[in-house]
Amino acid sequence: MYKIDLLNNISEKGLSLFTEKYEYRAGISDPDGILVRSKEMKEMTLPTSLKAIARAGAGVNNIPIDKCSEKGIVVFNTPGANANGVKELVILGMLLSARNVTGGIAWVKGLVGEGDKVPDLVEKGKSKFGGTEILGKKMGVIGLGAIGTMVANTAEALGMEVYGYDPFLSIEAAWKLSRTIKKAPSLDRLLAECDYISLHVPQNKDTKGFINAGKFAAMKKGVVILNFARGGLVDTPSLKKAVADGIVGCYVTDFPDEEVIKTDKVIPIPHLGASTEESEENCAIMAAMELMDFLENGNIKNSVNFPDCSLDRTANPRLTISNQNSPGMIEKITHLLAENNLNIADMINKSKGNIAYNIIDVEGGLNGDLAKKIGSAEGIIAVRVL
Repeated sequence: MYKIDLLNNISEKGLSLFTEKYEYRAGISDPDGILVRSKEMKEMTLPTSLKAIARAGAGVNNIPIDKCSEKGIVVFNTPGANANGVKELVILGMLLSARNVTGGIAWVKGLVGEGDKVPDLVEKGKSKFGGTEILGKKMGVIGLGAIGTMVANTAEALGMEVYGYDPFLSIEAAWKLSRTIKKAPSLDRLLAECDYISLHVPQNKDTKGFINAGKFAAMKKGVVILNFARGGLVDTPSLKKAVADGIVGCYVTDFPDEEVIKTDKVIPIPHLGASTEESEENCAIMAAMELMDFLENGNIKNSVNFPDCSLDRTANPRLTISNQNSPGMIEKITHLLAENNLNIADMINKSKGNIAYNIIDVEGGLNGDLAKKIGSAEGIIAVRVL
């Protein structure tokens, strides 16, 4: 029986996939896996029984990735599962910034009590909320993953001239990107030429404050920044100065904080990117499937700290080993198997950064004693017998 701890409310569409092999509830003791959305985990004591964490969403800023890697805990996310929901909100944010709809609505609601004069007042006052059309405008998309690609394709379909920038563009994403999207020759050129700039890169130690004073200085006056990725990508003091200097015409963000909401020309949205019924269901389904395939078969897909690694299951016993990615480890592992008269029927080894992961199907009997013996070898992080 596998135990799954639920740290947040998870869509029933995902939970219903768990078979009779699973027990799941909030606060379950000695969990094999954790399903989480936004619950902060960085100060949490990780149970010794824990083997995997699945985040029903793309961002994993709330999960202690380094600590999990040290303990051999695989962290999954669900890239693309909420992409359409976020994409639609990005397009909405762009349209709101172009037409000053929010300001107009607030003004009209302030006419309560004017009675029959409301229609005339609307006609007289509507000129204060004139905007621009997005047709023919230049859109720059930074980061062409699942969401960025959808934003770029949709913006182009709406008649915009779209430029994409992603030095790490994957083959899978490239296949989904419209062939008429223009590749920006450099980030500086994209910043200098685009009327709208949409951010779709992860936030980490290298990208925090990615849009800073230097980047703002390179932009054209009146640019609209759309940030539906992570709040920390934009340096707030630099943003406030760029607004005051007329460089930023509007900042639309799904990650408001105290300083941002006090800034002029900001449309703050309360983190609604993935808050659709469909997105929550899709994320829960993907997260549950990732957990089950890992716990039952040792396969890894969509992990942020371990390599993708998958091997079709046969009738042979299976051993999974995570280890430090250093020379001689495979030889050490195979030697230990040979010492115990185990023949390798099939094997796959993958690495990601400092971590390597092995799935090994063997001919012969596997037991916990052998797993402990392998696990005690230098450089081995975690061992499982399936």
